[in-house]
Amino acid sequence: MELTVLHDTRTTYGARVDTAYHLAFLAPREDAGQQVLDFALTVEPKPARLTEERDVFGNRRTSFALHIPHERLHVRATSRVRLAQALASLRPEASPPWEEVAAALLYRAGAAFEPAVEFIYASPFVPLLPALREYAAHSLTTRRPWLDAAIELMRRIHRDFDYESGATEIHTPLAEVFAQRHGVCQDFAHLMIGALRTHGLPARYVSGYLLTHPPAGQERLVGADASHAWVQVWCPVHGWVDLDPTNYVLPALSHVTVAHGRDYGDVAPLRGVIRGGGEHEVEVAVTVAPVDL
Repeated sequence: MELTVLHDTRTTYGARVDTAYHLAFLAPREDAGQQVLDFALTVEPKPARLTEERDVFGNRRTSFALHIPHERLHVRATSRVRLAQALASLRPEASPPWEEVAAALLYRAGAAFEPAVEFIYASPFVPLLPALREYAAHSLTTRRPWLDAAIELMRRIHRDFDYESGATEIHTPLAEVFAQRHGVCQDFAHLMIGALRTHGLPARYVSGYLLTHPPAGQERLVGADASHAWVQVWCPVHGWVDLDPTNYVLPALSHVTVAHGRDYGDVAPLRGVIRGGGEHEVEVAVTVAPVDL
């Protein structure tokens, strides 16, 4: 499967911006199931400086600076990726018991460092809430295979929480999301990550895109899609495994991975610091479409 992604961000400022520094995570990652065939990023007005580097998690991070007065900012990212099925050998019931996975990540003097341990602790958007620990415990029964338990927790979140666009903002506290039982994909990812981390289990946040399908008989609308978020959990046997609690699926040929981190704050698609600007409006349009081969 080959997909093209167009991510368009237009910002209109209420007052002139004199200086701006921005950070973007818009370039897809390369991994075993995803090959990046093409990527281009354009910025208007033209930046005085634009650089790309890898962050601590291996994501492609772009930074750019604007030193000319401007009242609008247009950032366009275009990508083409090839996706391959990476789940054929996945056997959740054959994964080790979840207690063994958690115990293996406990500190032991002289033990080899396992990078997955970075993702068992609280992070700015994911506090370790007692309510989440109790919620996850219903899936983490004694000696249950780790991936089997994680998939069941994903199913329960999909069942128990309602997707409602605009019901939350990115800074809505996780405790409030859990209490109200509704939110968006970022919330569901944070809920699952927090629930697992309270038991010492490694889970990280994934940002990317989802190929959606228009209603029967209707054409695909340009700009009608959106960014998406899901979860990866680490298994000693299978490595990092993708789980999408919003849709209750194991991501495969419809999910384009851009970046992963501890939570949304590590991989926000576009953020920045500006001098001036006043109130501003942001319009985001995303289109994900299959390539006719």
